[in-house]
Amino acid sequence: RCKNLSVSFWNSYWMLPSDVCGMNCFWEAAFRYNYMKTHPSEKMHLAVVACGERLEETVTMLRSAIIFSIKPLHFHIFAEDQLHESFKDILEEFPYEGKVNYTLYPITFPSESAAEWKKLFKPCASQRLFLPLILKNVDSLLYVDTDILFLRPVDDIWSFLGKFNSTQIAAMAPEHEEPRIGWYNRFARHPYYGVTGINSGVMLMNMTRIRRKYFKNDMTPVRLQWAEILMPLLKKYKLNITWGDQDLLNIMFSHNPESLYVFPCQWNYRPDHCIYGSNCKAAEEEGIFILHGNRGVYHDDKQPTFRAVYEAIKNYSFGDDLVHSLLQPLEQELQKTTHTYCGRVYRVFIKQLTKSIRDLYARRSKGR
Repeated sequence: RCKNLSVSFWNSYWMLPSDVCGMNCFWEAAFRYNYMKTHPSEKMHLAVVACGERLEETVTMLRSAIIFSIKPLHFHIFAEDQLHESFKDILEEFPYEGKVNYTLYPITFPSESAAEWKKLFKPCASQRLFLPLILKNVDSLLYVDTDILFLRPVDDIWSFLGKFNSTQIAAMAPEHEEPRIGWYNRFARHPYYGVTGINSGVMLMNMTRIRRKYFKNDMTPVRLQWAEILMPLLKKYKLNITWGDQDLLNIMFSHNPESLYVFPCQWNYRPDHCIYGSNCKAAEEEGIFILHGNRGVYHDDKQPTFRAVYEAIKNYSFGDDLVHSLLQPLEQELQKTTHTYCGRVYRVFIKQLTKSIRDLYARRSKGR
């Protein structure tokens, strides 16, 4: 299919890596290559929690993970019982046998406090807090919300595990880049990480380290392990937290900042990065790597730029030409959104996607 592309298309889209994102991209690609070379058969574990009307959104996220990823993926899907058959029917139709495996789990909380955890923030949201305790045989895990879309291989964010220093156990992105519009620094009634807090929609975890660590806290001079600290935190702060489990993670890492690796904002790009004007400089330079459509923006008309990306990936058929069936129709839709702040910077939504497609075709041409 690559050979059928017109010369004009190659001239306009298929530039060298340095043309796309400069020397930073070059060195990042070199690191990624070295990490993948030393971890050739590693399987990537990705977890998601789906409740209510989140089936379609979750499947679209999984599709985006599959399209570009290189190493095998294992999906750990935590879902309400009534969604299990639908997930099975859809996932069994995915055409990547051998590359993708999945396991379905029920939603479960500690029996003695299940009711409290279920009603914290959104239904099932706090399930993510218990993943290190449930998936005891999984060493490392990438947790994502259902409203995540991968615009580059999962392999690339997975490789951050190799960048952790000896004290770091997890990685997340800041909640805000601009303190003037930050929520935590203006309104929080509890401790939070750093200047503007962290967002837990994309969370990379070394779960072996999480299970072993003893956490400093403001409840007792005794350090507590993950299984011991969650309920005391909830009891102390339940009247002061707004964003549920994310707030608890902020509290935890505020007391253990040495344990967190912080992603740049293009790894968790949300409407707040553009609706008040563009404030994720890394995305402006390199494009968006992971799109996070929180606040339901994939399903209403408030942020048509985000919705256009979601619809394009949802409607893409595996095996179709990615340029003509995904990239070009998406750019046409994005050009219709320039009346919005996010639409004015619509090119950041396709900059990395363009490179990901080019890299995928390059791998195929080499028989990889």
